[in-house]
Amino acid sequence: MARAQLLLSYGQAFVAPERRKHRSSMSVRMPEAVLMQAKGACAVISDSISSNTLAKQAGDLSVRGFLADYFSTPDHWDVKTSATRVLSSLNSWCYSQSQHVMAGGFVSSLSVMVYRRREAHLFHLGDTLVFRLRGAEFEQLSRDHVTDLGGYRYPSRALGMDGTLDIDYSLIPVKQGDIFLFTTQAVRGTLLPSDYVRLIRQDASDLDAACERLASEAAARASERGYGGEQFCFQLVRVDELPEEEEDHPGKLYGDLPIPPELSPGERIDGLEIQEVLSRTAQSRVYRVRDVHSEREMVLKAPSPELSLRNAYLEHFLLQQWVVERVKSPFVVKVMEPSRSRRYLYYLMEHVEGETLNQWAQRHPQASLQQRLDIANQLGKAVQALHHRDLLHQQIHPDNILIDSHGKVVLADFSACHMRELEGHRHSAELLRQIGFNEHSAPEYALGDGVGRRSDQYAFASTVYWLLTGELPYVLTPNRLLSHTDLEQLSYRSSRSFNPEISLELDEALRRALDPQRALRFRRLSELLHALSLPLGRKGTGQKVEGEGSSESRRFWQGVAGFLLLLLVLSWLLR
Repeated sequence: MARAQLLLSYGQAFVAPERRKHRSSMSVRMPEAVLMQAKGACAVISDSISSNTLAKQAGDLSVRGFLADYFSTPDHWDVKTSATRVLSSLNSWCYSQSQHVMAGGFVSSLSVMVYRRREAHLFHLGDTLVFRLRGAEFEQLSRDHVTDLGGYRYPSRALGMDGTLDIDYSLIPVKQGDIFLFTTQAVRGTLLPSDYVRLIRQDASDLDAACERLASEAAARASERGYGGEQFCFQLVRVDELPEEEEDHPGKLYGDLPIPPELSPGERIDGLEIQEVLSRTAQSRVYRVRDVHSEREMVLKAPSPELSLRNAYLEHFLLQQWVVERVKSPFVVKVMEPSRSRRYLYYLMEHVEGETLNQWAQRHPQASLQQRLDIANQLGKAVQALHHRDLLHQQIHPDNILIDSHGKVVLADFSACHMRELEGHRHSAELLRQIGFNEHSAPEYALGDGVGRRSDQYAFASTVYWLLTGELPYVLTPNRLLSHTDLEQLSYRSSRSFNPEISLELDEALRRALDPQRALRFRRLSELLHALSLPLGRKGTGQKVEGEGSSESRRFWQGVAGFLLLLLVLSWLLR
């Protein structure tokens, strides 16, 4: 029987008497079995230059940030995709923050090794050092990226050093008994390869003691050569057991969990009793359920039982749960943790007591423009929360928007949601074809053009237009387009022709957000939200009042001037 996961041991040692003064940071994380199977284990080391006033913060941030984000990536992403996206995001943040620091910055060398199954994935930036000891062979796996300036060596291609990132990536087959050493550039010139082998092999069963021997010997050699050794650190990771080789198949992508069967009210699954069938589509099933132990009411979403393991929607399914977990907003539905382990493939969301925006509009035909604008602003904040996480929703329309009993808007459906960087993903077009476009979809979807945040902006603006007017902005809906020449037939219908209460400024903002050409829409959604958030009628009314006030003032002073002129004429006549 194959072992479920590999087994690792590790040890660490710092030379510095006060850890808080160290400019290096390192860590090893071996998660629980399920996450270990999907993501593997991680060993990380970082180092910053001594002249950096934020060296300690930069080192700690890079290690903690990577470990937190890597293990939060979708389960169906492979190791390389997960790690490179996390490093790119972390680099962007570090680089942007460094622009606001006068002395120093969030710049650090970083080496990450992810152990999964029978392989190790090495991601390397800067000049930290990674070695492998296999038998008597001691080999450096990382490359030193350094720049010589005035006789001093500085790391190059480090994390946070530039807006773009150049990552060294290596895939390394591992064997049982392999030992990996992680250390920093400061150790250069102290120990020889034979010293490493001798000190590690002296008692390889105690890796902490081996690290202490390395640190002590390196510090002694540095002292003999007349330079300080207070910044040495060593981390050893040993492969104790490897899982047996096993073939990959599509089911492995989903942790081998089966798709739930068709369920009806009264039936139970994993301690969840089905209360109501909310939706049955070709791709999914959505149920209102009650936890029989906690009495909580939730929404269960599962793939359709008819889907094959190679279906694009099924591959995308786990991303939906990750989206809900990653986005923290009161206007985006929350994921719920089950009270017991799952035996089937599904995820749980909070149950929102309310109705869809479509149902709300039908029940409130006399709702004021201010009420409708308030709903539009809440929906805009939900879309913004997704965009801040580089996520596209792609299915913004009235039936995917819930309004609870207190009037709060909650965006609830993520069937087509995906990462903005994944726009060229081979399954995205197939996925969208399966789910289908709608009358609020941007024209570029029907025409097969590139999509982005402005595509969501269009769908949001179209939904707002419908909410304010009960109509659509174009006679020919964009999802009916057949070619680019059909774009010329899209003639915007002013929202004021259906609802005169809408200000000229708001109508112009909607017109721009609904431009058939994606490049001509607002660069940022916040520009459209600003127009929506202007107090109802204040700008237009203010201008009118100001004009009326100016006119009355002008007439008053004209009267005064005429009266004074009359007095002057009378004084002349009476002389």
